[in-house]
Amino acid sequence: MKSNFVLLVILLSVCHFAEAADERYQVMAKGLLSELVAIDTTESTGDATAAANLLADRLLAAGLPKEDVHVIESAPKKGNLVARLRARNPQKPPILLLAHMDVVNAHPDDWTYPPFEMTEIDGIWYGRGVTDDKDEVAIHAVNLIRWKEENVNFNRDIIIALTADEEGGPDNGVQYLLAHHRELVDAAFAINEGGGGVMEDGERQVNGVQAAEKVYQSFTLEVKNPGGHSSRPRKDNAIYQLARALIAIEALEFPVEMNEVTRSMLTQMKTSLSPDRAAAIDAVMLSPSDAEAVELLATDTSINSLLRTTCVATELAGGHAENALPQTARATVNCRMMPGRTMTEIRGALIKAMADPEVSIAPVKVAMSSPASPLTEEVMDPIYRVTQDMWPGVTVVPAMSTGATDGLFFRQAGIPVYGTSGIFTERSGSGAHGQNERIHAQCFYDGLEYLNRLVREFATN
Repeated sequence: MKSNFVLLVILLSVCHFAEAADERYQVMAKGLLSELVAIDTTESTGDATAAANLLADRLLAAGLPKEDVHVIESAPKKGNLVARLRARNPQKPPILLLAHMDVVNAHPDDWTYPPFEMTEIDGIWYGRGVTDDKDEVAIHAVNLIRWKEENVNFNRDIIIALTADEEGGPDNGVQYLLAHHRELVDAAFAINEGGGGVMEDGERQVNGVQAAEKVYQSFTLEVKNPGGHSSRPRKDNAIYQLARALIAIEALEFPVEMNEVTRSMLTQMKTSLSPDRAAAIDAVMLSPSDAEAVELLATDTSINSLLRTTCVATELAGGHAENALPQTARATVNCRMMPGRTMTEIRGALIKAMADPEVSIAPVKVAMSSPASPLTEEVMDPIYRVTQDMWPGVTVVPAMSTGATDGLFFRQAGIPVYGTSGIFTERSGSGAHGQNERIHAQCFYDGLEYLNRLVREFATN
C-alpha cells in the first residue's frame, strides 16, 4: 500500500513537473513571438537582420556554442539565422526546421489593431506574422532551447534555418544559403510551413502535410505599334490586340495530371464532397481525360487548381494619353505550374493559344521546378502517431499547395520538404497577407507541443 502511495506521489510529481515545463516554454514562445512581431521585417522598410540577431542572442544565452549559431546576410538587413543542436552520438543525417522571418507589408489604417504589435483579444493574438511565419520562427527557436536545456539524447543533429525574403524579395535567404553555405543546411529532410490543421467552429478536422507545391511563374505580355492620334483609329490597336491574346489565354485549359500527393489529397477530400463530385474524382483518377468528370470538378476552383497548371491575367497597363492611340499595351499572366512542368513548355502553350507572333511573351523570372516529396514511412508514420496522440480522430492529409514556399528550393536541391506545423486555423482563414492576421493562442501552444513531440519522434527512434 505504502509503495503504491509513493509511486502515485512520484507520478504526480513528474506530471506536475512536465506541466510546469510546458507552461514555461509556452510563456517563452509567446514572449519571443511578441518581440518578433514588433520588429518590422517587411522587404520594403524592414530589417530581418535585427530579428536574426535577437534569435541568435537567445540561442547563445541558452548554451549553444558560437560555432553552431550563424547570422548570415544575403544582403544588407537581410539576415538569416542558422543554428545546429548537435547529437552526442549522431547515427542519422540531420533534420532541418525551416521558417521565414520576413512578412508582407501591412498598413495600420487597414487594421483594427496595430500590425507590428501583438495584441491579445479573447484568446486570439493579432499582428503581422503571427501565422505567416513568425509563429513557427518562435516555435523552432524555443523548442531548440528546450531540447538543449533538457539535454535530449537525439540520434541526429537538429538544424533550424530562419530566413529572409521568402515573401518575394530579391535576396531570398534559402537560395543564398544553398548556394553559399550548403553544408550548414544540408539535411535528410526539412519541416516547413505550408501545412497545418483545419478547424470548423473550433473542432479540429484535418492535419495537412504539404508534400508538394505548384511552381510560381509569371510572364509579361507586350504589344507595341506606332500609335497615332485617337481621332484616326487604326486596325492594329495595341490594347485590342493584347485583349484578344488574353481572351485566348482565358480559354486555355491545361491537361489534368496527378502525382502521389494529389491522389492522396483528392482521396481524402472525397469524404466531404457531394456524391457527384466524389464520383467525378474517382473517374478522373481512373482516367484523367474523362472530359465530363473534369468539367464538373473544374467548377470548384479549389479542386481545379489541384488538377492542372493554371494561368491567369493579373495586371494590365496600356496607352499614354486619353487622346492618343496606344503605342504599348502590357499585361502580367501568373501561372501556377504543376510539379515537373517547366517554364519553357508553359510559355510554349501560351504562345500557341494566343496565335499572334506580334505579342511578345517573356518570363518575369525563370522559376525553379519543384518535384513532390515522397510520402515515406520515416516521415509520415511519426506525423500520424503524434496527430492521433494529440487529437484522436483527426485525419492526416498529404497536400499540394497551390501557393509557393521556400520549400521548392530545397526540393530542387534534392532535400525533401514536408509542411506540417500542428497549428490549426478556422476554415475561414487566418488573415495572413491581409487584415488583422491572427492566431488562436491555444493553437499556437498546440503547434509548439506538436513540433516538440514530432522532432523527438524523428530523432530518438
